[in-house]
Amino acid sequence: MEVEYRTKIPKEGSQVEDRMELEDYAHSEAVVELEEQDNEDQTEEPLYSAIKLLTMASSITSSFHTCNLQSVFLGERSGLSVSSVPVNRVGFLKKTIECKESRIGKQPIEVPKNVTITLEGQDLKVKGPLGELALNYPREVKVEREEDGILRVRKAVETRRANQMHGLFRTLTDNMVVGVSKGFEKRLQLVGVGYRAMLEGKDLVLSLGFSHPVRMTVPDGIQVKVEDNTRIVVGGYDKSAIGQFAASIRKWRPPEPYKGKGVKYADEIIRRKEGKAGKKK
Repeated sequence: MEVEYRTKIPKEGSQVEDRMELEDYAHSEAVVELEEQDNEDQTEEPLYSAIKLLTMASSITSSFHTCNLQSVFLGERSGLSVSSVPVNRVGFLKKTIECKESRIGKQPIEVPKNVTITLEGQDLKVKGPLGELALNYPREVKVEREEDGILRVRKAVETRRANQMHGLFRTLTDNMVVGVSKGFEKRLQLVGVGYRAMLEGKDLVLSLGFSHPVRMTVPDGIQVKVEDNTRIVVGGYDKSAIGQFAASIRKWRPPEPYKGKGVKYADEIIRRKEGKAGKKK
């Protein structure tokens, strides 16, 4: 089997703007001629013939990249040549991703003496005087317990996702340890004429200017206290559950920017807006 490559040289006056245009030009003008020499070539298997055709096609593509492009752009038309060396393998470049160590993730977690840690594979259980919490870690991170009672969250693989999970799960682990030993609380304040709150059993009753009072059932593991009918304190050992319940209270009447009326967090700063000025006479 004989392979012949012909490349049409651009005429003088034609301009090749970039490498991609030149590549399309060479591909469009490449001609592959197959000549049968004897009767044995006619009896070749279809799969073997297809492999030969693919090898010849790949050689055209790779040969183009080895052309002397500098001479073409400088005006030497005869410098354009195509190599006839076949290419039998196409490889892919492997790139190693190096992620920086998370500033939060590399910090150790100190475990108090009144907190019990149980680690089974990717499952962590933390038990303290206020309650018990559990967390399942993804395969990108792992937890290690040292002899001096310190927990460390490390990356199991070097990927971008592992770098993101590293700092997140270190923070979640620290919140669990602090929650079961000391607890968390979230404070809210009611601002507005007639806005008040009260407790009736396990229900939190809010008067927020609607035609009816708003009743909310306090979830298990969360304690709610009302101070002076306008301040609400949400406490417990699960920080995420506390934040969720406090957000559900606030959403009934978010603070508006003109007079600041509504339910806001105690440490929340509301950007005020000026009201519309009246018409000038």
